[in-house]
Amino acid sequence: MPDEPEDTTTLPAPAPPATGRYLDVFAVREFRAVFAAHALSLLGLIVSEIALSVLVYDLTGSPLMSALAFALGFLPYVVGGTLLAGVADRFPARRVLVVCDLVCAGCVALMVVPGTHIAVLLALRCCLAVVAPVFQGTRTATLADILGDGDLFVLGRSLLRIVSQSALLVGYGLGGLLLIAVSPRHALLITVGTFCASALLLRLGTRRRPARATAGTPLVRDSLAGARQVLSDRRVRALLLLFWIPPMFSVAPEALAAPYAHDLSAGSVGLGLLMCALPVGTIAGELYAGSRLRPATRERIVLPLVTVTLLPYVGYAVHPGLATSLALLLLSGAGSAYTLGLDQWFVRAVPEELRGRAMTLLTAGLMTVQGVGMALAGVAAEFTSVAATVAGAGLLGAVFCALLAWEADRTRPKDETGLTTM
Repeated sequence: MPDEPEDTTTLPAPAPPATGRYLDVFAVREFRAVFAAHALSLLGLIVSEIALSVLVYDLTGSPLMSALAFALGFLPYVVGGTLLAGVADRFPARRVLVVCDLVCAGCVALMVVPGTHIAVLLALRCCLAVVAPVFQGTRTATLADILGDGDLFVLGRSLLRIVSQSALLVGYGLGGLLLIAVSPRHALLITVGTFCASALLLRLGTRRRPARATAGTPLVRDSLAGARQVLSDRRVRALLLLFWIPPMFSVAPEALAAPYAHDLSAGSVGLGLLMCALPVGTIAGELYAGSRLRPATRERIVLPLVTVTLLPYVGYAVHPGLATSLALLLLSGAGSAYTLGLDQWFVRAVPEELRGRAMTLLTAGLMTVQGVGMALAGVAAEFTSVAATVAGAGLLGAVFCALLAWEADRTRPKDETGLTTM
């Protein structure tokens, strides 16, 4: 990555206030650029996932190959998140973000070339997934530079998650409609445009900041050493597991939504509602916690909330109907509001020079465990009913969350807001 010219207009801005509201976050010019770039990148990624899946099916006629093209969006996350995590700290963040967007645009552009072999298409899909955790980890670390490491950072992270959850509700539907009007290859061209637009927004809309760490060792060795350093800290390790374990169990009803909708004779409408309920609950919980609760209160409810957020799944044990299932999923999704306080703890616990690597590792682990959770839910459902699998995921997940909450409370600094009765 070549050096960018220094200029006096790229000096860090004064630190933003430590507390605020969602509107205060949008008042920060750099965040508006990051937010818009996030929305564009996400739109491009969703369109590329759908278009590539359809393109692979058109070329092969194989449902397995089509599903593989989609699944490859999850599996290589762990590669980029461990072997390339050092990129997030040893190069200026703006440069990393722009280069990642341009690499993704280049990969998708190669997919558009007529006659591209199926193996090349799948390899390019893997490249997108390898780059993604580096981009997302660098962007999260940059949020702390732009918004400070106080409440505005938490609200900024929350807004990006809300956009991601909203994309789950509308993105795939819009992508499907797009493919009615244009071919998969033409849809991929739209993705190239969104990645390039994101790169332009980040280049022009954010300041240049120096790298957090020096490049003293080879990249892969530095990345692995950074991961070991992050995971060796008992406090940081406990917080990482609190980010990872609940989603690993919470994906069970989404992974099994199609067979459960079939069991209920709910049809495609019921399937769509079952797929949407959890993201809707998550968005509602995040918005309420971000707009109505004080920062200290958000931190205080982290541990109690994380221990109960999966318990609504236990209600699946009685094989509930569609309306009750939706209520259980909405309730569980709302419990995800614990992540706002957890964000604050995590950014406070990680040394600044490791922040990029820690955020990259967090992203890679989160995507990986969700893929593992989906696979495990599918395997379990082969030996028992769908309802029993979801109920079991809720019960087992709640036990793990309670143990992790106990560990997080034991490692909590004395001056940090949190639960004092566990």
